[in-house]
Amino acid sequence: MLFEAETWVALAFIVFVAGLGYIGVHRMIGKSLDDRSARIRAELDEARKLKDEAAQLLADYQRKRGEAETEAQAIIADARAEAGRLAVEAKAKIEEFVARRTKLAETKIAQAEAQAAADVRGAAAEAAAAAAEKILTQETKGRLGAELIAKGIDDVRKKLN
Repeated sequence: MLFEAETWVALAFIVFVAGLGYIGVHRMIGKSLDDRSARIRAELDEARKLKDEAAQLLADYQRKRGEAETEAQAIIADARAEAGRLAVEAKAKIEEFVARRTKLAETKIAQAEAQAAADVRGAAAEAAAAAAEKILTQETKGRLGAELIAKGIDDVRKKLN
């Protein structure tokens, strides 16, 4: 049995494992595995922490987006109300402007009618005075008739003006 190769391999293996145990390789491997486990645990904790922060940021942004949408809706509603109010004011101003223009036009028409009527009366009076002068001139002769006619025409003209 001492000359068999398997015996020497087994003996060398046992010496090798004992040598490794003596120099503390099993402790180094355990420490290395523990360090790696701690590093992985720290990375997992960091990843959980980042995930929680990301979830919180997402919730904050969703809340802010909701607030912004609400504010935008309020701004739109205010703008619509303002536009409606401005439309009502503009309509009232236009109606007032049209009423003033209509009244002004009616006033100008009335003034033009009054002026036309006065012009017609003046022209009629002038025509009547000229006709009366012509008739009186033909009917009355002499200096006295001419003075009466001139005086009468002047009186008629003063009354017309």
